[in-house]
Amino acid sequence: MRNLLVIGLSCAFATSMYGQAVDATVCDILKNPASFNGKIVKVSGTVVAGLDQFVIKGVGCGQMVNAIWLSYPEGTKAKAGPAAMLQLQPASNFAGSVTAVQRTPVTLNKDKEFKQFDSLLSAPYKQGGICIGCVRDEVTATLVGRLDGVAAGLHRDGSGKIVSLDGFGHMNAYSARLVLQSVSDVTSVGINYGSEPAALQDDSVPESEGGDEVAAAHKAAAAFGAGNPAGDAVERAAAAFGKQGDRNGVVVSFGAANEISPKSEEKWEAESPDGVAFNVTFNPSRLKGVAEAVAIALIGAEIADIRSPKAGSSSSDVFQRESDGWEAATLAAIGSGLKTLRAPGGYLMWNRSWAPADRQKLAQEAFQKFLLNQELMTQ
Repeated sequence: MRNLLVIGLSCAFATSMYGQAVDATVCDILKNPASFNGKIVKVSGTVVAGLDQFVIKGVGCGQMVNAIWLSYPEGTKAKAGPAAMLQLQPASNFAGSVTAVQRTPVTLNKDKEFKQFDSLLSAPYKQGGICIGCVRDEVTATLVGRLDGVAAGLHRDGSGKIVSLDGFGHMNAYSARLVLQSVSDVTSVGINYGSEPAALQDDSVPESEGGDEVAAAHKAAAAFGAGNPAGDAVERAAAAFGKQGDRNGVVVSFGAANEISPKSEEKWEAESPDGVAFNVTFNPSRLKGVAEAVAIALIGAEIADIRSPKAGSSSSDVFQRESDGWEAATLAAIGSGLKTLRAPGGYLMWNRSWAPADRQKLAQEAFQKFLLNQELMTQ
């Protein structure tokens, strides 16, 4: 009798929590994320785990970033998530004020459907050449979880110091984050990577030397020769990580980067040259050898853009920062001797078989299509 009572109470509690969920679409939430802040929401959509994405996609939402960042509760120890991620955090010498954030904890139901969901999103795509951060499937599901909503963006004072910093996920670019509580109605579809160009079929991936992928990125820059603008762009990205032992505010760790970290919304315990900590996470199970060197170039270019914005760019121009990141990553791939480079969704960013006169045009077109259609960013 006691066991039946416990089961009954558990079911009643689960039903009650589920009943409290607010039905919403991705676009509903992105129109006014703050109005959903702290609420349990139920949303259906397509989930993607890419190089620097772990998101629920929105279609035609008309926002700067048309997706909701997805996070598992702390301690989940699951597999799916971005292959690389940059998250900004106020350092102890941050120039602005930091308000303590209190959020209701979420308990994840790790049932059969969740395990299927996580497994599908973490299965890598494997075929010729390097497809950086590519997974095999997109997953459609109904998700229930706590919605965190803010006005994403970073703002500077007259001297250029960052004084306000809000947002979730990669580059803090997402105005909404769903902390997963349960998942249901899981279906998957294999991502269409298109036909295999001949260059992919015989593209052998060179091994990096010594396991120091930052050094490998510097080496890729040097391959262009002194004074070459392409090499300078890769070197700028690699240099953002500093030298071993530098206290430059860039903190590198390794793991899945898929869990919420309450500490990321507090002040970092140390100082940074510009008052901001740049927390970088690489997933070693999805980035190996030269692939990690390419990812380092991408993340490094984004750090460099945030620390030293290019003339004419705004603090909120995540499209430009992501474009610069992919340009540096592609140049690092070329400098590393790769014949091809593909991005999640099958976008061909580099193909040595392209006619030299067409290479820049074709690469720029690939960046634009990728950011608009895969990264779901508005230019």
